[in-house]
Amino acid sequence: FNLQLWNNYFHLAVAFITQDSLQLENFSHAKYNKIQNKYGDMRRLIGFAIRDMWYKLGQNKICFIPGMVGPILEMTLIPEVELRKATIPIFFDMMLCEYQWTGEFKKFENEIILKLDHEVEGGRGDEHYMQLFESILTECAKQHSGIFSLVKNFVSLVKKLLQRLLDYRAVMNDENKDNRMSCTVNLL
Repeated sequence: FNLQLWNNYFHLAVAFITQDSLQLENFSHAKYNKIQNKYGDMRRLIGFAIRDMWYKLGQNKICFIPGMVGPILEMTLIPEVELRKATIPIFFDMMLCEYQWTGEFKKFENEIILKLDHEVEGGRGDEHYMQLFESILTECAKQHSGIFSLVKNFVSLVKKLLQRLLDYRAVMNDENKDNRMSCTVNLL
């Protein structure tokens, strides 16, 4: 098993699908349609490949926790529904993997909280992502009773944090300083 090779693969694939020139939702409707008709959404194809390769890692997945949490988060925050649905379950697999090795998933939890703050501040994330994140991880956890309550608590924590981060981002352009201060206090 060549850790560096796999690490390079995942980072390169995530860098590819997160590049600005592939963020189709930022284009005009005409340009979006032209690209979709000619090439399709390459982000989805690469995202599915990343997902498939992740599950082929077997016991070596633990080598990528917490290092790949940030890049996977960046990929799941792309506003493309099918990509999100296909890749958010990787988070549960990461939690399960770390839980099976250590009896907890603190490294994963700490990393996703740290990276989520950075990504939302950078303009990524939305209400739909928060709902999908909650529903997919809860559904995945239902099949693993030993970890279900831990995952449920984690999802609740991330949902609250994401809501506060989204609120904070929304009021940063608000002229009302009281709203900004209140939002900042809530976030803290």
